Amino acid sequence: MSTIKRFRAMDLFRFNTVNLDQFTETYDLGFYLSYLAHWPDLFTLAESTDGRLMAYLMGKVEGKGTDWHGHVTALTVAPECRRLGLACGLMRGLEEVSEQIHDCYFVDLFVRPSNTAAIRLYEHLGYILYRQVIDYYYGDGVMPTENAHDMRKALRRDTLRESVVPLARPITVDELHGG
Repeated sequence: MSTIKRFRAMDLFRFNTVNLDQFTETYDLGFYLSYLAHWPDLFTLAESTDGRLMAYLMGKVEGKGTDWHGHVTALTVAPECRRLGLACGLMRGLEEVSEQIHDCYFVDLFVRPSNTAAIRLYEHLGYILYRQVIDYYYGDGVMPTENAHDMRKALRRDTLRESVVPLARPITVDELHGG
């Protein structure tokens, strides 16, 4: 049994066991605190009845016009808590807040093509491969340099589902950031 609730600053002192997965990006303390300050409704966790942190999701909203969207920055589940539906519950929460509070057109996320379990989860939740981003993930000695799948799911505001029409060609990181 678990409870989904907002992530709090003190939770940073107890999330290391969840955060050590090879596919989870680890950020500096200021990065996490910035998300807590700017998007507290999109930074959530799943906690066991005994108070153990089981999973967390860190998200934000960004873009302009029809590119206004929710973004999944990090989603990770402790190894012993996988396949319990926690990731699905956290993702549905982010989708709901993105749609009902922030009136977004879509939700997007980036995932390594080698993270097949995550890709299956996102596809199960209705996400599609929108485009490839060349060399998005830098090699760190443990994980190699790798492209990213940019996956998207249209929300209610995108009535024509224009935000999820896949691009025909891969893009570079510079194109992603408007460079």
